[in-house]
Amino acid sequence: MNSGRFRAYYALMRTLTALLALAAALPAAARAQSGPASPWHTSTQAILSTTADWDSTAAVLQRYERDRPGAPWRPVGPAIEAAVGRSGLGWGTGMHSGDEGIPAPAGDHPTKREGDGRAPAGVFALSSAFGYADAAEASWIRMPYVQATPSVECVDDGASRFYNRRVDRDTIAAPDWSSHEEMRRPDHLYRWGVWVDHNSAPPVAMGGSCIFLHIWAAPGAPTSGCTAMAEDDLRTVLAWLDPRARPVLVQLPRAEHARLAPGQGLP
Repeated sequence: MNSGRFRAYYALMRTLTALLALAAALPAAARAQSGPASPWHTSTQAILSTTADWDSTAAVLQRYERDRPGAPWRPVGPAIEAAVGRSGLGWGTGMHSGDEGIPAPAGDHPTKREGDGRAPAGVFALSSAFGYADAAEASWIRMPYVQATPSVECVDDGASRFYNRRVDRDTIAAPDWSSHEEMRRPDHLYRWGVWVDHNSAPPVAMGGSCIFLHIWAAPGAPTSGCTAMAEDDLRTVLAWLDPRARPVLVQLPRAEHARLAPGQGLP
């Protein structure tokens, strides 16, 4: 091989080597950019709800968004004062559960059960909104919306085949539940609300049901297991939520959030 051909061959091999190295590095770079492989890694809207500890009923909510999956989260608007279950939080079942989820906290911690008065802790999809208004009056809400008529109920009877489902009783030929949540209450608490996908894929009997973001009865008043806030704050949240962003609720005691957030891509 003459010197000219050798130099050309050498240059070609250097180029191929560089291209192969770049190709090998691309998957790692993509992983670093997109964050950990988790069921919520595609979300670009999140509501972070934190409490002082597992038994605290007071929470602070902060909205977050990001431009694309894997990009840094940035806070949106001021923090929101909120309340959770009358017994605090319990480790729930949601997007954080399963093989690609988050390991349950080490040591002694409560687990969410039906009727325990605890709001679920973990990461949960926010899938739809509801309220007393008809669709036209609720047109400012971008989430899928269900009007809560007098016949719409959320089934909390663990023996029912409709457990942890929102149903219209008038459309069910043979209702099989003995207890339920009235979705159009005589008070204002469900005038506006967001469905939290806890224990929903599929529901496990007595694992906890009918979990919402809703209006609180009074400032700081705890709930039966939901997350509640002032009506104006909830309306702000509802106007912001965008189903295209696959919004999630991240709800944890502060110590658990500090432990999990850096490695799990949480806000």
